[in-house]
Parts: sequence; structure tokens; C-alpha cells
Amino acid sequence: MTGPGGVIRDGQASRHDAAGDSATSGVNGGKRRRAWRAAFFALAAAGIGAAAVWVLFGSSLLAVRSVTVTGTHLVPASDVLAAAAIQPGTPLIRVNTGRVTARVDTIRQVRSAQVTRSWPNRVVITVREWTPALALTAPGGGYDLADAAGVVLQWAASRPAGLPLYPAVAGRSLRGDPDFAAAAAVVGDLPAWLRHAVQSVTAPRPDRVTLRLADGTTVLWGGTDRAAAKAQELTAVLPTHMRYYDVSAPGSVLTG
Repeated sequence: MTGPGGVIRDGQASRHDAAGDSATSGVNGGKRRRAWRAAFFALAAAGIGAAAVWVLFGSSLLAVRSVTVTGTHLVPASDVLAAAAIQPGTPLIRVNTGRVTARVDTIRQVRSAQVTRSWPNRVVITVREWTPALALTAPGGGYDLADAAGVVLQWAASRPAGLPLYPAVAGRSLRGDPDFAAAAAVVGDLPAWLRHAVQSVTAPRPDRVTLRLADGTTVLWGGTDRAAAKAQELTAVLPTHMRYYDVSAPGSVLTG
């Protein structure tokens, strides 16, 4: 109520001021609570982040405990592990898979390698090896197993089944040799039954690859072309039990 002349009475003014102070106090209190809540969540998030970083980079919870090697036949797994040089206890996140791959790739028999992290504590190295194509008589006895490029991958005491002998000339490198490459390509295209019957293979020229079978039969195969047609024709004429077959020109098989 107002007094004469519209002046607000003292009691009413006091109540109005008290209500204003209370509202202001409530607003400020709400702001403080929100500020504390925001600070709390910020600190909690920082703590969780720090804990996650510690677990990944500093603790033993996610550290390397084992390294698994798969895909090896020519290379001992121990050689792959030595080349990889992954120290047990290294935080898994710190394992540089690209550098490990590069180190494993330096092994002569390795064609490619793939290194992956297997959480929580394992590294897997998957190896793809070069495949031996032909066997060479080793100077000190036994056999050197070479890939299609003429690179010697491994020594063996006996010639593996399905790996024909190539009579290399002593002291002559076969790396990049076109005759050897043609012989390896022909053998690689043979059907399994025929490849296992081949005792040796020669190639005075890339288009004169000649197979010597285990029973003494000689097959002039020719070049690397039309392998399927040549194999089919040879299959058809082998029952004649001749000692010599020329399938170098499919459609005109010669025997002798």
C-alpha cells in the first residue's frame, strides 16, 4: 500500500528488498553449484585421461608378453623373432609395426611380412615366404633350393618331392637368368601329377625347356606358353610308352 502522495510505506519496502536479496542469493548459489559441478567433471575427465595414458604407455597391463610367428616353412621362427627384436614388457602401443615389418623383410626367404598388435598383450607376425622353384646341386653336397628368380633360399640334404633338379653351371649366377626363369615358370605351370614325375629340367634357351621324367622319358616342352594345352596332349600320348615326346607346338605332337 502507499501513503498519501503515493509513497511506499517502510514495511512494504523492507519486504520487497528482502525478497530481492533472497532471489539474488539463490541465483548466485545455483551458479556456484554449476561451477563446482563443471570443475568436478573436468577433474574426473582429466584423471581418467591420465589413467588411460598410464595404462597404455607406462603400465605392464598392456605390455608385450608374447610374440607369435605364423606362415614359416623355410625360415625358423627363432630367426623371425630375432629380426623383429621386440622386447618383452614393451607397452603394446609403443611397438612400431612398420619398423618391425621392415626388419623381418630383410630375411632372404621372406617375401613379405605383416605385423599386428593383438590386444591386450600379444604381437602377431604373419610371414609369407618365397617359394622354391627348382633344386640345384650344392658344391659341398646336398641341394640348394632356389626361387624363380634364381635366388637360393635354403640348403637341403635331399631333393624335396616335386622340386626338379636344374643342372646349373658351377660359378654361374642364376639371378635374372632367362633360361632358368623359363624352366622355373614351366615347372610351376605343370599339373601336380606331372611335376612330381619330373626328375630334372634343362633350358638351353627359354623356348627349349626340356623335362626328364623319373622313368627316363624325355619331354621337349618348349616355351612357357599354352601350358594347359601341352599338359593335356602329353597326358593323352604318355600311355604309348615312348621314350621321347615333343609337345612344344600343341596340335602336332612328335614322339620317338
